[in-house]
Amino acid sequence: MVIAVTEGIKVSVETTYQAEFSSPHQHHYVFTYKVKIENNSSHTIQLLRRRWEIFDAGDHPKFVEGDGVVGQQPILEPGQSHEYVSGCNLKSGLGKMKGAYIMEKLFDGKLIEVQIPEFQLIADIFDN
Repeated sequence: MVIAVTEGIKVSVETTYQAEFSSPHQHHYVFTYKVKIENNSSHTIQLLRRRWEIFDAGDHPKFVEGDGVVGQQPILEPGQSHEYVSGCNLKSGLGKMKGAYIMEKLFDGKLIEVQIPEFQLIADIFDN
């Protein structure tokens, strides 16, 4: 697990290689990642947007942006958390991701960029 904290907002990420959905001989590797966002600040926040940088040893870097996470724009009061699972396909079994969430402090409308820590995507075939 990797962790980053920005202005009291903690983002933790765990990854899993999905061997049963991958086809290494066809250069198709599937990973899932579980994200937990914890609001340890004193302000109510809303996650508005996400931005990802995806690096694949077998391909060009990709940049992905969009509203919310998995179709949601959660509002987190102080002490609350939100978890979700998403996925990524790579052409190689080696890669990494990092990014940021754009969040709004609801009491004053201030936008903050919350860092998503860089995490590795490594297929089990490389663990030996």
